[in-house]
Amino acid sequence: MGLFGCALYFAYLAIAVDYYFIGDAELLTAFRFIGIEGVAVETAEEAKRAFGRISTGEVGDAKLLLPQDTTYKVLIVTEEVAAWLGNTLIEWQLSGRYPLVVEIPGIIGPMEGKKTLIDAIREAIGIHI
Repeated sequence: MGLFGCALYFAYLAIAVDYYFIGDAELLTAFRFIGIEGVAVETAEEAKRAFGRISTGEVGDAKLLLPQDTTYKVLIVTEEVAAWLGNTLIEWQLSGRYPLVVEIPGIIGPMEGKKTLIDAIREAIGIHI
């Protein structure tokens, strides 16, 4: 297949993965610019309904409806949404089912007490520069 063929194949796989975002409106706008759909939530109840729709297919209100026959492979949530979902999210992550959940900082930055990726890497390798 060659190096170029492998690169094209992996680029195709990256495009073929379906992403979905649950978080604040500002980040949703940014994700939409790069082709990732999602829903903006402002309360824990909205976050739970949106997550339920993604994970189990339950129907929420009209604001949170998703396209029919959509299977998302990666769900991106803000730290605030992850905190709102609590144990529900942890149980889902431990189940090994799709979508895989990726937690990112919100528009205002990491929540108090959360490690950044750099902090986690520094802790793992034991080097502080």
